[in-house]
Formats: sequence, structure tokens, C-alpha cells
Amino acid sequence: MTRLNQPLGGNEMPRFGGPATMMRLPSAASAAGLDACFVGVPMDIGTSNRPGTRLGPRQIRDESRMIRPYNMATRAAPFDALQVADIGDVPINTFDLKKSVAIIEAFYAELLGHGAIPLTLGGDHTLTWPILKAMRDRHGPVALVHVDAHSDTNEAMFGETVAHGCPFRRAWEDGCLLNDRVFQIGLRGSGYAAGDFDWGRERGWTVIQAEECWWKSLTPLMADIRARIGDAPAYLSFDIDSLDPAFAPGTGTVEPGGLTTWQALEIVRGSAGLNLVGADLVEVSPPYDVSGNTALIGANLLFEMLCVLPGVPRKTD
Repeated sequence: MTRLNQPLGGNEMPRFGGPATMMRLPSAASAAGLDACFVGVPMDIGTSNRPGTRLGPRQIRDESRMIRPYNMATRAAPFDALQVADIGDVPINTFDLKKSVAIIEAFYAELLGHGAIPLTLGGDHTLTWPILKAMRDRHGPVALVHVDAHSDTNEAMFGETVAHGCPFRRAWEDGCLLNDRVFQIGLRGSGYAAGDFDWGRERGWTVIQAEECWWKSLTPLMADIRARIGDAPAYLSFDIDSLDPAFAPGTGTVEPGGLTTWQALEIVRGSAGLNLVGADLVEVSPPYDVSGNTALIGANLLFEMLCVLPGVPRKTD
């Protein structure tokens, strides 16, 4: 039996040394032979405010060096069950967003052809649209858990239909989503019209604004979401700006009144039991992340996503 890949341990190599991969895992040239993989999309050419997310995947990987292989809260043991590696970054065209979208879609189509589940390090949120198109071609329309301060359902931004404020409208237009099983969590802030967050509701999506989450555990919400999604293929897209800027200031479009880190953990851990076919963590902007805490939170949430993938042993209550 082939030994499963393991992260490089802190007693084998100091945490500040070793490979610059996610969790200091072995790198791989492709997803062949893998059950799950970490992949970066170093892109910020779809951003509308502060740039810098092109540097997100590298910084998330760097901050992941402290993560150990076992989840002490859930007893999840992903590296005991799955073959996991870091397959590097998608080679986007940094001068052309539309070409980059096509490159991402083709990259994920090839990746999914190997049967691996991708966990994506962003990069701006534009990247989720081409990933969902590849998911649709592989699995059919998917359920979606979208955690974000913004709905990202704009018709256009500055006349362009491809941008980080538009991916979920484009995904809806392309038939990528199961409309009665789309959940948007954490939306907040100001808008251009009073009904800005109603676009998804009008299509059967469930929208839970941030104010509905204040002072609450989100464990009951996730139990309801799991029941409603059932065994449908599901995708989790987590924008780091869903968190309050007190926790995650290193992003391009911060909004006050956001989710807490413990609510973020409840959402991701509450995804255990879903038929997850992929997940992403987007919009980490290192130039605005002086302490590195935003990237560190992102790295830990990606590990938590790995821990809830199908087939990972964990504690059952």
C-alpha cells in the first residue's frame, strides 16, 4: 500500500524552513493519483478596490506552516485517509482577465478529470465562476454555500460582466447552480439599491445577512443547510471579507459588522456530511495584512475544509 503524503512536521524541520507548499506538503505536478489537492489562483485583476490578492496564495501557504495534521476539536484525520498534495498555481494571464477565466476553467476540468477534490487558495472571487463551470461539466449543477460580505451578483462592473462582483450571477446564467440549494451567509454593508440582496432570493436562494448571525451560534443554521442540501454535490466558497475586519483586515473590500472566527469555524465544520466536490478561500490581500493574521485564518479555514471532505474520519457526536 502506498504511504499517504504527510505534512512536514515541526520536529523534523523548523517551522520557518522546509518547502513553501500548503502545510509543507509534498508538491505534485498534477492531480493524478490524488484524492484532494491544494491549488492556488494568484489573481487580482478582477478586483474593484484594493489590489493584492495575487499574493494571497503564497502568503496563505507561508502562514500554513504552523498547522498540524490532526484536528483536535473534531478529531478529523485527513492525512490518514486521503492522498493530498499541493499542485501549485494556475498559470493565469495577468494582463487579461477573460483569458484567465478560460485558463482557470480548463485547468480545473483537467484536475477534476483525475477525480481529485480541489481546495483553492485565492486570488480574487472572479475565479469561482470558471471553477463552477468546470464543476457543472463534471458533476452537473451544484449546491452552493457562499460565505461573503457581498452577494457578488452584479450584472456588470464598469460595463464589464467579468469581475469579482459578478461570479455568482454568471454561474447562475451558465446553469451551474441548484437554485433551491444556494445559501449566502454574512452579506452586509451598504448598497446601490434597497433590494440589492434580493436578486438571489428572487431565484430561490437563501440569503442570511450578517445581522441575522450576530450573537448566535451558526451550528443550527448549518444543520438546516445540510438537511436541505442532502446528498447533492456541493461547493463551498468562502470570501475572507465575510469576517469582521477586526479579525481579517487584509482584504480588498472590508465591511464592518461581520462574522467572527468561531462562526467561520462553525460554518466550515458544519459542512461535514455534505457531498463536497470542492471549496475555495478567496480575497486575502497580504499588503493590507500587516500581522499575517488574515492569511493565517485563511490557511486554517482551508485545513478545516480538508477535514470535512467525504471519507475523512472524524469524531461523531
